[in-house]
Amino acid sequence: MNSLKFYLYFIITFILSVGCKDTSKKPESTISVPTATIDSTQTETTTSSQQEEKEKFQLTEDNAIDFFFNYEKTLKSNKVKITTNLGSFTLELYDNVPYHRANFIYLTRKGYFDFTQFHRVVKNFIIQGGNSDDRKTGKKRTDIGRYLLPPDTRKGHKHDRGTISMPSSEMDNPHMLASPFEFFIVVADPGSYHLDDEYTPFGRVIEGMDVVDKINNQPVGEGDWPMQNIYIEKAEVVK
Repeated sequence: MNSLKFYLYFIITFILSVGCKDTSKKPESTISVPTATIDSTQTETTTSSQQEEKEKFQLTEDNAIDFFFNYEKTLKSNKVKITTNLGSFTLELYDNVPYHRANFIYLTRKGYFDFTQFHRVVKNFIIQGGNSDDRKTGKKRTDIGRYLLPPDTRKGHKHDRGTISMPSSEMDNPHMLASPFEFFIVVADPGSYHLDDEYTPFGRVIEGMDVVDKINNQPVGEGDWPMQNIYIEKAEVVK
């Protein structure tokens, strides 16, 4: 009897062990496989790299004219608001002076003018902005590029009061090429017409001329530099 019980116990144990043998084997559907996350990371890296390359773009004497020729075609606004620590004024840029207009809007959108200064104030004549004694301004210029703009003085615009124009570069410059990072606004009434054949008027003040006059009335020291810094806090393209 005992032998029969033992035999039955052996048979039952064997059957149970065979039935449980495959429970440790994972079905193929649970095997871990690479997902699209890897591809997404690679895409992000590529996009970041492309963006970095785009940000490294610099304007030069060789590419500036072509760049602004094409850039000007994309512009839908010709107004720029300049906010200073003494108030704000708005400029309207002339459509038929394309390179200077495009340059000014491009620099505005790049944030170049932000925190630069009106560094030259000549009483009853002009105020000149776009420069600074801050090293960050020099770095901005380096990042944007080194280039000049050709004069465009034959479009019928005069240096009337309120006109914005572009000074020529201080470099060896027999052709009076314009320094693209700076600008001046005529304060003289009715204007400063002796400048007409040398510099390029590319817009005019349409709002806030009282602020321009206020800047022009600030005390100045040697070299016509204001005794108290006059900052451009923000320049922005507006409709």
